[in-house]
This record gives sequence, structure tokens and C-alpha cells, in this order.
Amino acid sequence: MEEKIDLKNMTHADLVAYLATLGQPAFRARQLLKWIYQQHVTDFAAMTNVSKTLREELSIRCRISTLTPLTVQYSQDGTSKYLFQLEDGATIEAVRIPMETDKATLCISTQTGCAMGCAFCMTATSGLWRNLSAAEIVNQVCAVLDDGPIGNIVMMGMGEPLHNLANVVAALNILYLDDGLGYGARRVTLSTCGLVPEMLELKKRIKVNLAVSLNAADDQVRSRLMPINKRYPLAELIPACVEYSRETKQRITFEYILIKGVNDSLSMAKKLVKLLHPVRCKVNLIAFNEHQGTDFAAPDDDTVRAFQSYLLDRGMVATLRAGKGRDIDAACGQLKGRMDERTECAIEG
Repeated sequence: MEEKIDLKNMTHADLVAYLATLGQPAFRARQLLKWIYQQHVTDFAAMTNVSKTLREELSIRCRISTLTPLTVQYSQDGTSKYLFQLEDGATIEAVRIPMETDKATLCISTQTGCAMGCAFCMTATSGLWRNLSAAEIVNQVCAVLDDGPIGNIVMMGMGEPLHNLANVVAALNILYLDDGLGYGARRVTLSTCGLVPEMLELKKRIKVNLAVSLNAADDQVRSRLMPINKRYPLAELIPACVEYSRETKQRITFEYILIKGVNDSLSMAKKLVKLLHPVRCKVNLIAFNEHQGTDFAAPDDDTVRAFQSYLLDRGMVATLRAGKGRDIDAACGQLKGRMDERTECAIEG
């Protein structure tokens, strides 16, 4: 029997084209998208403004996938971490981060595991299993929305989004649909370790806020922390960031994880100011989130403040991100999609 087509993998354009093969007009696509993303309907029979003949045909040919959390962990600071098991047994994690408003930020995954091998990241220790489909990316948002409104989405979970460019662009198109989830481009941020050709291709395909994981201002230290720097060193990465910012008219965010004795010195801060001078940007400082299996440690608060002050005093926009969800391994660099407690399959309080 032929495998059913998952409509959640389709953008509006994809759905219009598919429905045309069934002899259906373009407006049917918007009807279906509203049922799927606004009414959360997964049964074609419930789509009452669609003809019975089409509903029956779709039920034979198509399906509407969903994700249900296998476990949810709750941090003392209000952060929630969701573990999802996919249809082939692969696992991913998403993190809901409470904000000062009543809407949270959701950090989602784009791959199961990651191939980039960053030395400070727990996800990297598991290697890459596979890319997520557009539906698997979008379904993380759909699942977590059941727990309340999501104001912003960040593709900063497991995986390198630009290593899965086609499916990520498709997922963004779905997230942006006015007849769907309705997230504008200003409410979504994509984080990359610096895949230069894919960055330049991204700006041609779709608009999205870009965050670049930098973590050092010289090639020697950055290559130690991030193997991708050997392929795309700073001399290639920074000009690509300048081009991206200029052509999209957007400010680049540089994520900088401060690691004790590695990249937290004032001499490194001085190099950072010089390196980023040509780029319209802001720097998001993050104290290293410690986890099992690493020799790295977080710098003390005085070191972090001194590093930030150095940047601020020289006219840079430099913010300090609070480490939310550390007690449940939900902070930046701590996601691994672990199934250590799969036998419990319980919701953890």
C-alpha cells in the first residue's frame, strides 16, 4: 500500500499544486490550512466546509501528522523541556522559555543530533542521525502551543538548521502562513554555526532573523571550539555576515558562549570589538552551561560582567542571556534528546 502524504510537509504553494492534481481550485488550500493549523483538526471528516468527495479522497491519499511529548520536565524558573519520539524512534527536544510577557519563546530542533561537533555542546556528542522533515519541525510548535501562546520561535535546539536548509525553509514558509500559525519573519530566529554558502543561499530564499554562533574572535580558539571554522574561517564568515545584514537590512546577532580560561579574557574582548566593527550587529553573551562529559567550566560573574562592560564601553550592543532551565539540562548547549528514562514515559513535575 502506498504511503500516505503528510500535508504538514506542504507549504501553501505545495498544497495548491497538489490539489490541482486532484482537480481542485486553489482556494481549497487555504481552507485545509486553516483546519490543520488554526482548528488543530487531524480528521478530514471534520472539515465541514470541504466537499465530502474531497474529504474522502484526502483520507485515502493523505494524513495530518502530530507530535505528542513523551516526557515534559519543568524547571524551577518556569522553563519546560519537551522530549519527542519521532515515528522512526529518533528523539528530539524543544524548550519553552517563559518571558516577561504572557507569551513564551520556543526553542525548536531541526535535526536529530548534529554533525558540527562543537566542543561545548552536548548535542554534538551524539553525532547526527538525520534531518527533520518540515512537518517534524513545525509539529514541535503545534504540540507546545497546547500549553499556551508562543510569542517567538528560535531554531537553536538540536541540529544545525542550515545543514537541513531545504526542510528548514519549507518549515519557515509554513510557520509564516497567515492562514496557518501566522508567525511573521520578525518573530523567528535561525541560529547557525557559520555555514557560509548556506547563509548566502538562505537570504535569497526567505527572510528570517539570523544568529551566528561565534564564541571566539580568532581562528585558533574558534577552530578548537568549532571545527566548522577550519572550513569557513573568520575571514570568510564575517564578510558573509556583512553581506547578509546589508542585503536583508537586518542586524545580525552573534552568540558568544563565555568559557572559563578559553575565550573570556579582556584581550579576546578587544579582538571581538575589532572583528565585528564592520557588521551591523549585537552580541548575545551566554555563560557556559556545564554538563556531564565536558572539562569546560563557566567563568565567574565578575569575569562575565567585565567582558560585557568592555564591549559596552566601546559602543557595542552586548546583552547577557540568563541561563534558563539549567536544572533540567534545557539551557543553551545542553540538549541531547536522551531516552534515559524511556521506561517511565511519565510527565515529570
